[in-house]
Amino acid sequence: MSRAENMNRAIRALSTTTPDVEAAAVVDNDGLMMASSLPQDIDEESVAAMSAALLGISERISMELGRGDFQLNLVRGAKGLTLMTRCGPDAVLVVLTTPKAKLGLLFLDVKRTASELANVLG
Repeated sequence: MSRAENMNRAIRALSTTTPDVEAAAVVDNDGLMMASSLPQDIDEESVAAMSAALLGISERISMELGRGDFQLNLVRGAKGLTLMTRCGPDAVLVVLTTPKAKLGLLFLDVKRTASELANVLG
Protein backbone atom coordinates (compact mmCIF):
# COMPACT_ATOMS: atom_id res chain seq x y z
CA MET A 1 0.00 0.00 0.00
CA SER A 2 1.34 3.46 -0.88
CA ARG A 3 2.03 6.22 1.63
CA ALA A 4 -0.97 8.23 0.36
CA GLU A 5 -3.25 5.19 0.68
CA ASN A 6 -2.04 4.55 4.23
CA MET A 7 -2.68 8.19 5.22
CA ASN A 8 -6.16 8.12 3.68
CA ARG A 9 -6.95 4.83 5.42
CA ALA A 10 -5.89 6.25 8.81
CA ILE A 11 -7.95 9.43 8.53
CA ARG A 12 -10.98 7.58 7.16
CA ALA A 13 -10.74 5.19 10.12
CA LEU A 14 -10.66 8.13 12.52
CA SER A 15 -13.67 9.71 10.81
CA THR A 16 -15.72 6.52 10.85
CA THR A 17 -14.81 5.03 14.23
CA THR A 18 -14.65 8.08 16.49
CA PRO A 19 -18.05 9.50 17.44
CA ASP A 20 -18.65 13.10 16.39
CA VAL A 21 -15.62 13.32 14.05
CA GLU A 22 -16.97 14.74 10.81
CA ALA A 23 -13.78 15.02 8.77
CA ALA A 24 -9.99 14.87 8.91
CA ALA A 25 -7.02 15.90 6.80
CA VAL A 26 -3.23 15.75 6.76
CA VAL A 27 -1.54 18.99 5.76
CA ASP A 28 2.17 19.61 5.32
CA ASN A 29 3.98 22.54 6.96
CA ASP A 30 3.81 24.56 3.74
CA GLY A 31 0.03 24.32 3.47
CA LEU A 32 -0.29 21.54 0.91
CA MET A 33 -2.97 18.88 1.33
CA MET A 34 -1.46 15.41 1.69
CA ALA A 35 -4.65 13.41 2.41
CA SER A 36 -8.21 14.23 3.36
CA SER A 37 -11.67 12.96 4.16
CA LEU A 38 -13.27 16.39 3.94
CA PRO A 39 -16.88 16.88 2.77
CA GLN A 40 -17.30 18.10 -0.80
CA ASP A 41 -18.56 21.50 0.37
CA ILE A 42 -15.25 22.29 2.11
CA ASP A 43 -12.45 23.61 -0.10
CA GLU A 44 -9.33 21.51 0.51
CA GLU A 45 -6.94 24.28 -0.56
CA SER A 46 -8.48 26.70 1.94
CA VAL A 47 -8.25 24.15 4.76
CA ALA A 48 -4.61 23.48 3.91
CA ALA A 49 -3.69 27.17 3.73
CA MET A 50 -5.52 28.06 6.96
CA SER A 51 -3.93 25.09 8.73
CA ALA A 52 -0.44 26.21 7.75
CA ALA A 53 -1.18 29.76 8.92
CA LEU A 54 -2.58 28.53 12.24
CA LEU A 55 0.39 26.19 12.65
CA GLY A 56 2.82 29.08 12.25
CA ILE A 57 0.98 31.22 14.79
CA SER A 58 0.59 28.30 17.22
CA GLU A 59 4.29 27.44 17.06
CA ARG A 60 5.26 31.05 17.65
CA ILE A 61 2.90 31.43 20.61
CA SER A 62 4.19 28.19 22.16
CA MET A 63 7.81 29.29 21.86
CA GLU A 64 7.37 32.98 22.73
CA LEU A 65 5.39 32.17 25.86
CA GLY A 66 7.79 29.47 26.96
CA ARG A 67 5.36 26.60 26.53
CA GLY A 68 7.75 24.39 24.53
CA ASP A 69 7.17 22.76 21.18
CA PHE A 70 3.70 23.04 19.64
CA GLN A 71 1.57 19.94 20.20
CA LEU A 72 -2.12 20.75 19.75
CA ASN A 73 -4.48 23.57 18.86
CA LEU A 74 -8.22 23.54 19.53
CA VAL A 75 -10.69 26.05 18.07
CA ARG A 76 -14.26 25.88 19.33
CA GLY A 77 -16.97 27.34 17.11
CA ALA A 78 -20.73 27.34 17.52
CA LYS A 79 -21.03 24.46 15.02
CA GLY A 80 -18.13 22.33 16.26
CA LEU A 81 -14.45 21.96 16.98
CA THR A 82 -11.36 22.18 14.82
CA LEU A 83 -8.40 20.34 16.30
CA MET A 84 -4.89 20.42 14.87
CA THR A 85 -1.97 18.34 16.11
CA ARG A 86 1.45 17.29 14.87
CA CYS A 87 1.76 13.97 13.05
CA GLY A 88 5.49 14.22 12.53
CA PRO A 89 7.90 17.10 12.00
CA ASP A 90 6.60 17.94 8.53
CA ALA A 91 2.81 17.62 8.82
CA VAL A 92 -0.27 18.18 10.97
CA LEU A 93 -3.52 16.29 11.39
CA VAL A 94 -6.62 18.52 11.21
CA VAL A 95 -9.89 17.15 12.61
CA LEU A 96 -13.40 18.65 12.42
CA THR A 97 -16.02 17.54 14.94
CA THR A 98 -19.57 18.22 16.01
CA PRO A 99 -20.08 20.59 18.95
CA LYS A 100 -20.94 17.64 21.23
CA ALA A 101 -17.63 15.78 20.79
CA LYS A 102 -16.28 14.23 23.98
CA LEU A 103 -12.81 15.74 24.37
CA GLY A 104 -11.22 12.86 26.29
CA LEU A 105 -12.14 10.28 23.65
CA LEU A 106 -11.33 12.71 20.86
CA PHE A 107 -7.84 13.47 22.22
CA LEU A 108 -7.13 9.75 22.69
CA ASP A 109 -8.20 8.78 19.16
CA VAL A 110 -6.52 11.78 17.54
CA LYS A 111 -3.26 11.03 19.36
CA ARG A 112 -3.39 7.42 18.18
CA THR A 113 -4.09 8.48 14.59
CA ALA A 114 -1.36 11.14 14.65
CA SER A 115 1.12 8.52 15.85
CA GLU A 116 0.06 6.14 13.09
CA LEU A 117 0.42 8.93 10.51
CA ALA A 118 3.87 9.85 11.87
CA ASN A 119 4.95 6.24 11.24
CA VAL A 120 3.55 6.37 7.70
CA LEU A 121 5.33 9.67 7.01
CA GLY A 122 8.54 8.19 8.38
